[in-house]
Amino acid sequence: MMSRLKSLALSTLSTATLTLLCTAAQAATAEPAFKADPAKGQQLAAACGACHTQDASRGVPANPLLQGQHPEYLVKQLAEFKSGKRQNPIMMGMAAPLNEEAMKHIAAFYAARQPVPGAATHKDSVMLGERIYRGGIVAKAVPACSGCHSPNGAGIPAQYPRLGGQHVEYTEAQLLAFRSGARGNNAQMTAIAAKMNDAEIKAVADYVAGLR
Repeated sequence: MMSRLKSLALSTLSTATLTLLCTAAQAATAEPAFKADPAKGQQLAAACGACHTQDASRGVPANPLLQGQHPEYLVKQLAEFKSGKRQNPIMMGMAAPLNEEAMKHIAAFYAARQPVPGAATHKDSVMLGERIYRGGIVAKAVPACSGCHSPNGAGIPAQYPRLGGQHVEYTEAQLLAFRSGARGNNAQMTAIAAKMNDAEIKAVADYVAGLR
């Protein structure tokens, strides 16, 4: 009886030892967690600078400022350009050769850059823009922009993009594209923009340009 118990104990011990060794071996050979590299992203984003700039300038108003944008948002947009969910001939071509890792490197580079300040330019509509951004349009069931994009326009990482400082022209163009259905990669924004007229869209776009 003692012999049998001893044999069973040794067998159990051997099994436990083998399990520990296997676990240690798996941990040693496991792939390290991916970490986006801004320096590598800068190299990959060399061509991006032609439209989005990589220096301290604000660039062409028709193209979005990417500095300080949440990396998760940038990766999502690149992936949707690549898949065709978001339509833009130039960006679809730029995103086509990028894999997920390359997108994350590029996103990390732009996210690490200091946002370039902007300013509202239309004094006659800035108060309307502020009212809509901070309080929405109750009569049209348009929610306050600040609820998702934060009071200072910084957005919420991994959920809503940074808007503060963005070009007036670009923000206005995107709201119009959501309203018309030309941009169809965000059902929430399509529904919101559909309730806004041209003056309201222009006012909000101008107001957020001055947020910081």
